[in-house]
Amino acid sequence: MRTATTIEASGGESWSGHTDFVVEAEKLGLDICWVAEAWGSDAPSALGYYAARTDRLLLGSGVMQLGTRTPAAVAQTAVTLSNLSGGRFLLGLGASGPQVIEGLHGVPFARPLRRMRETVEIVKRVLDGDRLSYSGAEFTIPLAGSEAVPMRLSMRAEYDIPVYLASLSPAMLRLTGEVADGWLGTSFVPEGAADAYFAHLDEGLAHSGRTRADLDVCQGAEVAFAPDADALRHMIAGRKKELAFSLGGMGSASTNFYNNAYSRQGWAEAAAEVRERWQGGDRDGAVGLVTDEMVLGTTLIGTEDMVRERLRVWRDAGVTTVRLYPAGETLGDRLDTLARAIELVREVDASPEPSQSG
Repeated sequence: MRTATTIEASGGESWSGHTDFVVEAEKLGLDICWVAEAWGSDAPSALGYYAARTDRLLLGSGVMQLGTRTPAAVAQTAVTLSNLSGGRFLLGLGASGPQVIEGLHGVPFARPLRRMRETVEIVKRVLDGDRLSYSGAEFTIPLAGSEAVPMRLSMRAEYDIPVYLASLSPAMLRLTGEVADGWLGTSFVPEGAADAYFAHLDEGLAHSGRTRADLDVCQGAEVAFAPDADALRHMIAGRKKELAFSLGGMGSASTNFYNNAYSRQGWAEAAAEVRERWQGGDRDGAVGLVTDEMVLGTTLIGTEDMVRERLRVWRDAGVTTVRLYPAGETLGDRLDTLARAIELVREVDASPEPSQSG
């Protein structure tokens, strides 16, 4: 498995601290750094800066949101970042959700599946260097009724640019398997992932004549190491509110993709109850419904032996890149956690997988 992390510059965090983390993470041997784009900073600006401060690390948009840029602008950004980084850029795209797309950007969220398919098709045509002429249900280029003629970018892509899609719903997962080079997943419970995620990814892969070997499965979770049982209990208690928020507070009043994803992995009853309590204003009651097992099932926290075993479970479930969110109060703490986690991933990756016949 490769190792990755994500920088989330959505609040008032120190930019210098983020940069120091990225630079030091590269020295630790991290393979990929994804930069998130929610409702704070944009991803491409930070990626350009990190490209100038690193030499080997792959850098990805994790993710650029549909609706905030035209497909051609997405392609322009991808080519620019890929060329200036020497081919180290990975293009991660995601539909986001109605609250951000409509509430912040004022763009309709409707038909995200169709918009994603057409965006990927257009981006790939631009990256191939073609003159752009496209007639779809969502996009028509050049603009219909105008005097404009098809154009191509004046700058060519000097390197291959892998496309990753962030997807949770069955239909978007099938599209990911069909058209993408990688899957940026979340809300992952490996014990329930075969039916909830991989069956749909495999369907899309088969449709395009590919296999699982053609898709990088990138899954992420917080990683933290507990020195003893008391510390572990404290860690688990601290994560219950975060999970309750994902189940009950993410998205809009009628749309919560995270709740839906967890429900498909065997948590339907618990997810519905947590959401009902949270939406009804009983936040403490919602948190109280989150069990220790739910926290441990969705994170990489525990003793070193526990984290090592969970990494094996992730690998055996089909994860090929593990995205690590290292816990820690200080930059040094986070880097120490990341270093220990990278070593464990390498150790697990070098160990034999279970026999397919057994």
